[in-house]
Amino acid sequence: MGATKQTLRKLLVAFSTIAVLVSCNKDETSTTTPVSTEVPAVYKKVYGATSITSDGTYIYFKTKNLPDHKSPYYATTNPLYEAYNGSTFGGNEFKKNPNTIAEYNATVKIPLNPKVDASHPATPLGAIGIALNGVALFNQYAGPNNQALAGEIVSFDKYYGHPQNSGVYHYHVEPLYLTTVKSKKSGLMGFLLDGFPVYGPQEENGTTVTSSMLDAYHGHTHATVDYPNGIYHYHFTADSPYLNGNGYYGTPGTVTQ
Repeated sequence: MGATKQTLRKLLVAFSTIAVLVSCNKDETSTTTPVSTEVPAVYKKVYGATSITSDGTYIYFKTKNLPDHKSPYYATTNPLYEAYNGSTFGGNEFKKNPNTIAEYNATVKIPLNPKVDASHPATPLGAIGIALNGVALFNQYAGPNNQALAGEIVSFDKYYGHPQNSGVYHYHVEPLYLTTVKSKKSGLMGFLLDGFPVYGPQEENGTTVTSSMLDAYHGHTHATVDYPNGIYHYHFTADSPYLNGNGYYGTPGTVTQ
């Protein structure tokens, strides 16, 4: 009888040991690396966003889309209202359009790790990206039917932006406030919806960028201050298409209210 009890005890110990080993192995094999939701420093340069978050796949910017500089398009009661009668983009005489800047609460979603998209989706009318001050970036066409931008250029204020008919302020061309006040001509200006960065109209060495130096999508690839290992990026230029050419280089995210 004693021998039988000892045998049972040994079997119970053995089974317990096996159970622990199986449990440990199961825990080890089921462990996965957590997805980082840390927002890389380069995206934090979008100082006009009210919040910036990441889910490990996309970056989300929340914005009110209100320029942080003076404009004749603000209501006269706004502290940032300033009348303007000077020249605008291309040396044109400024002619104010009938619209007024309105708050536009939006969430801009862009890929955290942008990649080339062989189909190069067309850029639509409306927001195609976000500037550092939280203002929308528009393409090279005027609404409602992809008209040439030349007719609208006269309505750009002294910082080269204006609101459309529902009050959404935006830049089609070089955002002069960012290139001359907040940063410099070669600085980071923002991001398009495909996640690729947008730079000003100069290279870091002072060379002025023209459309002939860029590809069909108005960009090229090389190292920048923000991306020392190199990245595809867009440039603003003084000549058409100003910011974007024949579509996004990568797969675009979304803009939602």
